[in-house]
Amino acid sequence: MSKVGISFCVLVLTVSAASAEIYKYVNEDGVVCYTDAPFGKKSQRIEEDKVLPKRQKADMQSRSDFSSYVHQAAAKYDLEPELIKAVITTESNGNHRAVSRKGAIGLMQLMPATANDLNVINPFNPEENIEGGTRYLKQLLERFNGNLTLALAAYNSGPKTVEKYGAVPPILETRQYVKKVFSLYNGKKTYELSGMSSSSQKQNSPIYKIVLDDGTILFTNSTLEKNSKTRL
Repeated sequence: MSKVGISFCVLVLTVSAASAEIYKYVNEDGVVCYTDAPFGKKSQRIEEDKVLPKRQKADMQSRSDFSSYVHQAAAKYDLEPELIKAVITTESNGNHRAVSRKGAIGLMQLMPATANDLNVINPFNPEENIEGGTRYLKQLLERFNGNLTLALAAYNSGPKTVEKYGAVPPILETRQYVKKVFSLYNGKKTYELSGMSSSSQKQNSPIYKIVLDDGTILFTNSTLEKNSKTRL
């Protein structure tokens, strides 16, 4: 059974963890696909056995906490390991082979399009998945000025949905998701990014109201030369 979207698809794996064979290909519409079987000559075989150390292979059949990868990613992106572990537990319960009904993959449940944007070659590989998921969470924190609540909501429902509402969306799944992550994490709720708070960012980004010649009202942060320009 496949999950097809605008820019990605996933063919749910039927192989065992021991075989560790995954194929990636891009179809004629530019859709990134992952499958457990080769699909024509354009398929790229991804072998977990080649990217995981031998000591990890035995652990693949059990739900390991993959602590070394978590701490490595946490140090790289300046996040707390406990936060990453809370997201992993909430997303996949530590199952690196998890595939959601919507097509999200692996420990941190990366959508194929997101994994592709993050240059994650094999989202079923724990090390790559954790690195990519942590990087994505850090990007969301930067996008929402260090507000962890909004970043987590965006991780679940998408950043555009959060921006639409300007808060945690009124979606039961998203609200339960944020609540569960915080219950597992129980850490700080905001992050200071690059020494700049959200209030200082607002002060450095003035918004202007401009009335065009035809009466159209335009809001912008650009210093367009208009006689009717008003700074808000």
